[in-house]
Amino acid sequence: MPRFAIRLEYDGTPYMGWQFQEHGPSVQGAVIDAFREFTGETLTVHASGRTDAGVHALGQVIHVDIDGDRFDANRIREALNGCLRPHPIAALEVIEVDDAFHARFECTGRAYRYIIVNRRPGLALERDRAWLVRSPLDADAMNEAAQALVGHHDFTSFRAILCQAKTPVKTLDTLRVWRTGERVIVETAARSFLHNQVRNMVGTLVEVGAGRKPVAWVREVLEARDRQVSGPKAPACGLYFMRASYPAKYRWSSDA
Repeated sequence: MPRFAIRLEYDGTPYMGWQFQEHGPSVQGAVIDAFREFTGETLTVHASGRTDAGVHALGQVIHVDIDGDRFDANRIREALNGCLRPHPIAALEVIEVDDAFHARFECTGRAYRYIIVNRRPGLALERDRAWLVRSPLDADAMNEAAQALVGHHDFTSFRAILCQAKTPVKTLDTLRVWRTGERVIVETAARSFLHNQVRNMVGTLVEVGAGRKPVAWVREVLEARDRQVSGPKAPACGLYFMRASYPAKYRWSSDA
């Protein structure tokens, strides 16, 4: 049966996360329901990664196996988007892939962006889509501190207490912080991340940006290998799953 990869965008605010939940709304549940509506079948949907409650995505990738005699890529995209309404979920692109493709296990990299709005007034239009930090932030200091986390490290200090990963050791490819107007942007990429790693790193860097901790403190937190010594977890609302990367043979039109 043909396999299709689908790139999704969604607002995570109304959902308890990506993963299907028996007692609450999930992005995966909404997608499964939409597929059922136009295929008449309950399909298995695999994703490149799980996003937590309130986390958004601009480039989540999923895959499903669908009867290719009935549906091609364009028809799947149009039907899926039609059946997803009024959910804040959109199928941006659908491509047919080979049987070896797996949204999670073939993924070679994941990238996230965190948006902080740094100002005194509250948020009106961006509420639930950014973290409002009223204390002035030094983005340059945050970026300098962030470089201590780039590379191959034990990230115990930045993992969730209930993280189920077999090892806390990860390789962080990039971590950058910069300011654009009222916004402080944090971007990071790695093959994979620990549960809550990005939000815990952002919360720790904000301690530096606000002047409550020195730049060198972030390296001390990393070396302590103790979640209790790092900064608070940044709220979910500012986090965006930007993209999942795959071997070159799997190409989206946006890669051109």
